[in-house]
Formats: sequence, C-alpha cells, structure tokens
Amino acid sequence: MARKDIFGSVMGPVAAVADNKDVSGYAVRGASRSIMQSFEELSKSSVVDLDPALVDTSFVSDRLDEDDQAYQELLSAIRERGQDSPILVRPHPEVSGRFQTVFGHRRVKVARQLGRPVRAVVKKMGDEDHVIAQGQENAARANLSFIERTLFADRILKRGHTSDTVKSALALDDTTFSKMRSVTGNIPEPVIVAVGSAKAVGRDRWWQLAKLMEHPGNAGRAADYVKSADFAEPSSDARFALLFDYLNAPAKRSPAAPKTREKAWAPQDRSVRAKITDTGKVFTLALKAREASPFGAFITERLDELFEAFRQSEMSKRTGD
Repeated sequence: MARKDIFGSVMGPVAAVADNKDVSGYAVRGASRSIMQSFEELSKSSVVDLDPALVDTSFVSDRLDEDDQAYQELLSAIRERGQDSPILVRPHPEVSGRFQTVFGHRRVKVARQLGRPVRAVVKKMGDEDHVIAQGQENAARANLSFIERTLFADRILKRGHTSDTVKSALALDDTTFSKMRSVTGNIPEPVIVAVGSAKAVGRDRWWQLAKLMEHPGNAGRAADYVKSADFAEPSSDARFALLFDYLNAPAKRSPAAPKTREKAWAPQDRSVRAKITDTGKVFTLALKAREASPFGAFITERLDELFEAFRQSEMSKRTGD
C-alpha cells in the first residue's frame, strides 16, 4: 500500500520540525528518517507563538498513560534551551479563536507548566489529514507501544475514517492491522485502558489475550478483575501478565447449590398442616392451623424417643434385619 505523503500534501511549504533536540525518543531510520527529514525541510519563518491556553488536544488521543521520566527530560530540556522545534496545530474546527493539536501534546503541556508561549506551525486541514499527520509523526517515535497504536487505530475507525486511512496513518501491513482489529474487537476499551500502555508487550501477546477473551464469560471476568484494588498496584506490563494468567487459568466453579425438596402433610380433618423442607443439610417442619401448637409441643416432648426409634430403624437397615 502506497503511503500518503501527508507532510507534502497537507503542510505544503510549511510544517513543524521534529523533536530532534527536545527529546531523544525518535528512531532515526527507515520511514522515521524520511518523516524527520520532511519536518526539517520546513521554513522556520512560518512558526508562531501561541498561548498554550488556546491550544486543545487532538480529537483522537494516542497515549494511554504518560511516561513521567520522558516528560521530565523534555521539561528540563525546554526550560534550559527553550523549545527547539515547533508543534503542529490546526485552527479548531468548532471553536473560533482556538487551535487543535495535531502533534506535540507534551510540548504544549510543558509550555503551560512553564508559563511560556508554545512555538507552533498553524495549518488548516481536515480530520483525515489530521489523523494521518498525527499517526505518521507517531511512527517517528520509538516509545509508542503496540496497544497504544492499536487503540489509536480503533478510535480513528470509530470516528468514521476508513481502514486505508488507518493503515496510511500508522504504516500498517494487512497482518498487523488484522490483529489490531481482533484485539480491539474482543477486548473492551475499559479493560485495555486499565492495563495501560504495556510498553514491553507486543502484538502477538495482545492477540493471544484477545483469543482468551473469546471464551464464554471471560469478558465479564476481565471487566471485574481489572477493577480490583490489587490489579491497579503493579506496573502496566505486570498488569497485562496478571490479567493474562487470570484468564488463562481454569475458572473456579461455584459449588452447586443443594437441591431443595418440599412436601406437605395434613390429617384427614385438616386440623393441622405441615410444610416439610429438606435441603440435605437443613430439615424444616413448619406446622400451621388450629392444632399446630399443641401438636408441635407433643412432638418436641417425644424427640428423645423419636430419635432413638430412628437410630434403631437405621441400625436394622444396615444389618438387614
């Protein structure tokens, strides 16, 4: 599948320079190299300073959780040197005077924290070009996990975009795209979000978890399990392992409820009625009507005698007499 040249068709003669100085998390190879070179060819004369309070996030998020260490490194670098490379924004499609981030969300966050303007390239673009530019910029980063890319792809599709748009945005082959669809098709988004970015967990392990979720009852078990207090404590990678092992283990069956037998008894004159309930462990005799109380007292007074008769009867059965 031919990859759309989003940085040529959308940005034309202007675009943002990649974070080659602000952050060290870019993989400068293959497609990533060509993307970064496209960034670097953009004219800095098009960069403007924006109030970060006027800049909103993208309409489709691509991260599950924040890498605190990487963010602190970026914050320190911008505090010391300033913002070396601009972000890309578009005029907000719904709110006049505001902007929507295409990429560079963390630089916007840093600018807010430092109380500084954020350097940005402003380019008018539609939703499809927006998500393709956002996705292709993500391809230049080495720290976006498989499940973050998968959830990003699913959110693009849910916004009404085509599979070709998703494949172009994330440079996906058919096999990877198919497994991504299996993951989000079988694992509910709240469960994925509860697990988190799981940086060390790759495509095949997530696909195996998706297959486990196909077993009857596992979706409900997973939804309950990820809400437990113990599940939230470990790291994201450990949470994935906990959930996988939990679903992979045989479900514990609840003990079968004892069968309850009920019957009724009454003499011919109906002067008393007895309701008898037997669960196997509990035997209940409930008496009602006019003579219930005196008849119950009569039985109670003869319990020793009745029990002894019961013992003799059981002994006779065992000995065959």
